[in-house]
Amino acid sequence: MTKKMMTGAEILLECLAREGVECIFGYPGGATLPLYDALYDHGIRHVLMRHEENTCFAAEGYARASGKVGVCCATSGPGATNLITGLADAHLDSVPIVAITGQVSTKVLGTTGFQEADTFGISLPCTKHNYQVRNIEDLPRVIHEAFYIASTGRPGPVLVDIPKDIQQARAVYVPCDELDVPGYKPPAKGDPALIAQAVQMIWASARPLVYAGGGIVSAGATVELREFVSLLGIPTVCTLMGLGGLPSDDPNFVSMPGMHGSYAANMGLTECDLLIALGVRFDDRVTGKLATFAPHARVIHVDVDASELGKNRNVEVAIAGDVKCVLRQMNDLLKETQPICAERHAAERETWRRQVRVWKAEYPLESPASHEMIKPQQLMAEIDRLSAGAAVVVSDVGQHQMWAAQLIRFNEPRLWLNSGGLGSMGFGLPAAIGAQVARPDRPVFALVGDGGFQMSIPELATVANYKLPIKIVIMNNGHLGMVRQWQELFHQNRLSHVKLDTFPDAGKLAEAYGLRGLTLEDPKSLAQALHDAASTPGPCLLNVKVTPYENVYPMVPSGAGIHEMVLGPEYDSSESTSPQPLASLARPSEEAGPVTQKSLAVLLENATGALQRILTIATAQCCTVKSLSATPTATPGQLKVTMALEGDAKALTRVAKRVSKLVNVLETTELPMEAVGYAEEPRLPSELLQLDLEGLDPVTELVNLPSAQESGQPDTPKQSFRARRKRWAQECDAGAGPVL
Repeated sequence: MTKKMMTGAEILLECLAREGVECIFGYPGGATLPLYDALYDHGIRHVLMRHEENTCFAAEGYARASGKVGVCCATSGPGATNLITGLADAHLDSVPIVAITGQVSTKVLGTTGFQEADTFGISLPCTKHNYQVRNIEDLPRVIHEAFYIASTGRPGPVLVDIPKDIQQARAVYVPCDELDVPGYKPPAKGDPALIAQAVQMIWASARPLVYAGGGIVSAGATVELREFVSLLGIPTVCTLMGLGGLPSDDPNFVSMPGMHGSYAANMGLTECDLLIALGVRFDDRVTGKLATFAPHARVIHVDVDASELGKNRNVEVAIAGDVKCVLRQMNDLLKETQPICAERHAAERETWRRQVRVWKAEYPLESPASHEMIKPQQLMAEIDRLSAGAAVVVSDVGQHQMWAAQLIRFNEPRLWLNSGGLGSMGFGLPAAIGAQVARPDRPVFALVGDGGFQMSIPELATVANYKLPIKIVIMNNGHLGMVRQWQELFHQNRLSHVKLDTFPDAGKLAEAYGLRGLTLEDPKSLAQALHDAASTPGPCLLNVKVTPYENVYPMVPSGAGIHEMVLGPEYDSSESTSPQPLASLARPSEEAGPVTQKSLAVLLENATGALQRILTIATAQCCTVKSLSATPTATPGQLKVTMALEGDAKALTRVAKRVSKLVNVLETTELPMEAVGYAEEPRLPSELLQLDLEGLDPVTELVNLPSAQESGQPDTPKQSFRARRKRWAQECDAGAGPVL
């Protein structure tokens, strides 16, 4: 058989076709002219994006939605450097990408020629592997190795840098049928001895919990996971990257854990006695303060990347292997031992399941709708209603990302796509383009914020050009919402450069690209407008204006344990449901209602900071603590706190509700005022009752942060106050302080 001479560019396309590539997301340039010339006569589809960074995001969306390797292409110099954010994003989220970059000719390399950049060196820390091809004979092997490395083991991005003269050179194409990558042997099955040890620990546990991550989705292990958790009815939390790994409608699914996870998920992690971690890396946004994460639990950790085992958390059983294969092994052994072991701790496990269900029922992830303005949660609820757990939702980064993860159901894997590890603003729209190309059979929502959307507006041209029926939903709160939330809660509401004063008219912007577009502000029209957009063929741009000062709750402050959640404000039906910035809260002398009094008896665990948290809630609501006593009870480790409060009636009601939800509080009872007799009680030291609301950081105050003296810095008046209050509260918690 006569072997055909081919150019390097033609060999590259032949290799891509053999790897099953159907689509390339790219942007041409001088160093990729030979490739694009060969592409002119080739059957592989090319989607022309409007920025190189977005070619990588689109390839990510394609890969995440389809499970195949996504391919992107850019020219040398600025084209290649524009890919870096996308490559870093794919690297942190373990997404299989092959990025092809042009490069100046080999004769010019190292001479700082036009559009020359050290793409190989720059991309090294943000790729799983990378290559620079210097010989055309190496090209087939390099391309096939790139796809193999990107898609096996822990997936990730691989970059192939191809100089222009290599693309133009001619050679006989020799297929590369066998691959041998020295030192790269991804594990498959787990060690049988470790599998047996893990199964023994599972049967011996009374409060097991599964902590499932993006590895479940990457490995295609949804069926195996569902069988595993159903064998013992194990409550399961799925991380931000793992949502859909266990269907939302599965009876064992709890919700997402972590910084903005649900109360039930975080308390499940805190109280479990066995943590089964599957395809996770114990990310700080899930664990919070590592020292307090899952403190009662022994840990089984399964991951295909052995370097993750024991990296952040010590584990009792570390199994290196493909989580799909390992789950099959564990399922087989569980079923084999079930007749003998099923009754062990069965009653305790049923009590545990009941407790998790109680947590879910008592602290659901929901928010009342407003009749005045559209609430972000209301928008997510409508998208959830329309998608019914079956649509692809691609989120940008910010508050809307967290609300979507909390409130939208995903009953299959690869429906929820977001930038988890890197948190790249501008990800949502280009990734939705890739997802829609990969899944033309599914409705695709691009859920973006008004900040991230303005980073990706040029891709409206791509949507229009290819007539992609993406429904682009902008959650417009007029701010960089998550940054504003942190400035409000942790920086005394000093909102610095987070307000987005200018936003284009959505209707006119969409019309300029030949799309449909409209702006929504009325809550009563939201459901119908979303329904019309979803049911009408073709793309649509919806600018949904929501309440500007809504915060995402629950929230775990930075440096706190996940059990130290701030559950957020509660609104009476008579109150406006549009929260205001902290600075706008009325002080007792400003627009407050009639002053009244309330007394509370609080039974709480004798834990460091427990009493401090109660005081913080009262002072944050501008209530005066008239008297307070803290006495040990007959039960070791418990305190009874009796406090008399004075303030606005609604504020007092909020104090009572929030105190009852504190983690260390066991019981809260309202007492008649005469039972307290606070006039005869010794008063608290005046320094503990005086608090400047401007200096109050309510969320930080809920956590035992070091005082200024402890951190080696000189005291300021506010720091001095906080240090004294903290020391006093700790003394009372320990039973060493005087009964006041």
